[in-house]
Amino acid sequence: MFRRLALTAAASAAASLAVLAAAPPAAYAEPLPSAPLPQMPPPAPDSDRLTVTISDAGDGLDGTYELECHPQGGSHPDAEDACERLDRGTGWGEDPFAPVEPKGMCTMQYGGPATARVTGTWAGRPVDATYERGDGCEIARWDAMVPVLPGLGS
Repeated sequence: MFRRLALTAAASAAASLAVLAAAPPAAYAEPLPSAPLPQMPPPAPDSDRLTVTISDAGDGLDGTYELECHPQGGSHPDAEDACERLDRGTGWGEDPFAPVEPKGMCTMQYGGPATARVTGTWAGRPVDATYERGDGCEIARWDAMVPVLPGLGS
């Protein structure tokens, strides 16, 4: 079995080298285009508006808050830090509202009955994310969103 695998790998490598040797060297010497990288457009007015609804968190934290960013405002108790947190988690290929990966390895711990729902628009995209604290991954996801969501400790 190992011998067959080694022979297949050797044949594949030889075929790849033959293709590379047949290609003209000038094809590899051409510089890459020097066009500037595309820039993210600035957020459109009123595009960063979120509604954060907290339930079963206790200590007077339950309620619905409006969060507006760029400029900061709304009824959120810590709008400036919440907007900063979301700005840090937003970039190409990053989604601050991404759910926990399915089939992930999570500790079996319970962080309490608190739930949250965030809806609205962020960076020009619709948001409808739910949060809970039912296992270690969900607790970490919640904690990563503090101060958008209230800090509950673990």
